[in-house]
Amino acid sequence: MVLAASEQNWPSRLWLVRHGESAGNVVRAAAEAAGLAMIDIADRDMDVPLSALGRKQALALGRWFGKRPESERPTVAFISPYARARQTGALVLDGAGLRDSPTLREVVDERLREKEFGAFHQLTKAGIAQQFPQEAALRDHVGKFYYRPPGGESWCDVILRLRSTIDTIQLQHRGERVLIVAHEVVVLCMRYLLERMTEKQILSIDAAGDVANCSVTEYEFERDETGRGVMTLRCYNHVAPLEEAGEKVTDAPDAPAAPR
Repeated sequence: MVLAASEQNWPSRLWLVRHGESAGNVVRAAAEAAGLAMIDIADRDMDVPLSALGRKQALALGRWFGKRPESERPTVAFISPYARARQTGALVLDGAGLRDSPTLREVVDERLREKEFGAFHQLTKAGIAQQFPQEAALRDHVGKFYYRPPGGESWCDVILRLRSTIDTIQLQHRGERVLIVAHEVVVLCMRYLLERMTEKQILSIDAAGDVANCSVTEYEFERDETGRGVMTLRCYNHVAPLEEAGEKVTDAPDAPAAPR
């Protein structure tokens, strides 16, 4: 079925949320600061839980959603299957009073998972340079958008799977209010897709600073000058919900640190 330009094939509102601070964020930041090669964490990346602060951040964000009018709360929640994202989603919905709402649909979607690091898993930037010097040089030359670590993914690989997620949202949830709880690279790659950016544009946004844990990036449906429906950015990396609750704002990256 082909929709007419006047029909709405987007959600009325879309929120992109990075998970709360994880135990992995804490350990990685400490390892990078100490110049260590390895990150001392035994869990698989998909099993890394939230830190105590991360749980507080998620609840604070949930309360922020709960204070909004009912017409400005999510009706659908798409959540990455990784533990830190699922815990964040559950706490956000709990804090908002939506966890048992009969009007909210919760979907765990593997396409929203973290970028896969492959052979670089548990390695810091120093560790990559020590163990994979040729790959480190190649990554610096090619750039993170196209570079794929051995056994892992590039940003383009993440973008490819997110394209199908957007298709699903357009087909099944047009006119609804959609919350996505995922990871830093997912937030950035969704911006790339929704705003039809170039590699240079999205990497300049990434270089300006990390996406904060439990920050909100919000889009709203509107029509452009031709009458075609588009998703318009209302805010990016919005941390006021945490600041208002008195919770610490954190933005340690999940991926190995790279030159900005």
